[in-house]
Amino acid sequence: MHWTDRRERYRAAIAGDTCLHPGSVFDPISARIAEELGFEIGMFAGSIGSFTVLGAPDLIVLTLTEFAEQAYRINRAGKLPLMVDADHGYGNALNVIRTVQELETAGVAGMTIEDTILPRTFRETKPGLLSIEEGVGKMRAALDAREDKALVVIGRTSAAALTSPEDALARAKAYEKAGVDALFFAGGVTKPFLEALRAEVRVPIMLGGGGAELGREYLSSMGVRVALQGHQPFSAAVQAVYATLKALRDGVDPKDLQGVAPGATMARLTREGDYKSWTERFLQ
Repeated sequence: MHWTDRRERYRAAIAGDTCLHPGSVFDPISARIAEELGFEIGMFAGSIGSFTVLGAPDLIVLTLTEFAEQAYRINRAGKLPLMVDADHGYGNALNVIRTVQELETAGVAGMTIEDTILPRTFRETKPGLLSIEEGVGKMRAALDAREDKALVVIGRTSAAALTSPEDALARAKAYEKAGVDALFFAGGVTKPFLEALRAEVRVPIMLGGGGAELGREYLSSMGVRVALQGHQPFSAAVQAVYATLKALRDGVDPKDLQGVAPGATMARLTREGDYKSWTERFLQ
């Protein structure tokens, strides 16, 4: 499949003047729903990958291969530009190279590489960060590894929440100088920090935890182009499955179940019409 078009659309979206809220997706159907509803960007988080593939918490027990395979399934289902949380690149700078290769092949439009020390170390009491120098090495490795230059490499840090706004700003400037296409901040975002950031960096800014409550108009004026709203769709899907199975277990008649997608919706999202057409063309 050809992935460059969606990467170029992703670049155009973050080069605009508006802060976007991506659709949090986790499988082919959720990605098709987000695309149908008009989301400009899809987001596949590492935590959601761990929930979806392993049914496990986000403790870096999911492997790169497992994550890339799920990202590919999502991308293969439609044309929604997908950004992903590639965690720390699953190791050192050499592992980052492998991460970029796998996720580029899987069709992602953009990926974050973070400077958190992962996985958790022995007797660790709180998350730690790599040195700025090692973080820069990871960003440079990611940029060098990509073959399709339309692929967006995003430098990510949690420094504003874990160390200080000053450290976060220093990392942002270093990663921008290394050549990253955008910067992603996970938590600790305040108006003073955003204003200092706006004065120092020119690449698009993206926000994970915190900041969304500041409002899209303000965030847009501060150069924020993507602000996550959380990953409620997966939790909603879990609740719906739980409620449906519980109702059936409790003896509710299937025809009386609530919240079940109608046949027309299922047919549309599973592309039943396409398969019918292909069957008529190639099997009859």
